[in-house]
Amino acid sequence: MKRHHNTLYVTTQGAYLAAERETAVVRVEREEKLKVPLHLLEGIVCFGSVSVSPFLMGRCCERGVGISYLTENGRFLARVQGPVSGNVLLRREQYRQADDPGRSSELARSFVTAKILNGRAVLQRSLRDHPGRAEEPRIRGAVRALAQNIEDLAQPVPLEAVRGVEGDAARTYFGVFDSLLVHQKEAFEFEGRSRRPPMDAVNALLSFLYTMLAHDASSALESVGLDPQVGFLHRDRPGRGGLALDLMEEFRPYLADRLTLSLVNRRQVRPKGFVEREGGAVWMDDDTRKAVLVAYQERKQEELRHPFLDEKTTVGMLVHLQSQLLARYLRGDIDAYPPFVWR
Repeated sequence: MKRHHNTLYVTTQGAYLAAERETAVVRVEREEKLKVPLHLLEGIVCFGSVSVSPFLMGRCCERGVGISYLTENGRFLARVQGPVSGNVLLRREQYRQADDPGRSSELARSFVTAKILNGRAVLQRSLRDHPGRAEEPRIRGAVRALAQNIEDLAQPVPLEAVRGVEGDAARTYFGVFDSLLVHQKEAFEFEGRSRRPPMDAVNALLSFLYTMLAHDASSALESVGLDPQVGFLHRDRPGRGGLALDLMEEFRPYLADRLTLSLVNRRQVRPKGFVEREGGAVWMDDDTRKAVLVAYQERKQEELRHPFLDEKTTVGMLVHLQSQLLARYLRGDIDAYPPFVWR
């Protein structure tokens, strides 16, 4: 079992990361703020004006610690990764199957089915936790519609049909997402998904957490020797991690969406922590971004039993376990890829 490592998030503007023996040191205005042993890290994420010394970058590359660069508001810019040590035969098989429409559709169907199942579970959990609300009929209607989407994917269909079902399910799910917000509703109004840029506080939270999840998915795929750029549902596009986005699908509702709801409903984030910029874009301030990162790391430490492997693990390990299962499927060790389904 892979040890559950941590990701270091550096949000302080002007911070400088350096190597000191076998540790990463964070300094701000030459004052040491943090020191982390490299063997405890699986990734470093730098927001905005954060610098990394060449020596630390080299040591991270040697140890498989990826370094991601994001804007201050969480938009992905670039990723630094050392030489890939994965099995070349596994990657060749990945590329062959990605070029096969039938195999691509089969895997895409697994990713999307799990996403819809997990989204439906989020809605059902809200019904159980908050019974008798005025929004209940809307949510129940969405649950029924998602059940039909799942049925539509029960048999093999072309890749474009999978994408069509996924789009329909996303409209249904996000069409009632505002009904899952039970506190601070006026301040956290949600009228639908907006991405680049996010146009409200809820979308700002979702987009930020999806970016964090994408970083974790890329790291997990690279750790088992898969190419995070070449996907099955998400086709090749320069600069886009297609397979990382594929793997993310089953985790979006379970991890990012649920955490967004918890942050708002438990008042862990407040309206004043979001700033509207010119053009209507909404961004988190520095304190809110740090609070979200802490909550994300804490959620990753929570324990559960993996539904397929029947092993006790942590939420943060799920993307690694699913990456291993995907690699086993592509190698032919198992007959089908078992996506993560929340139970």
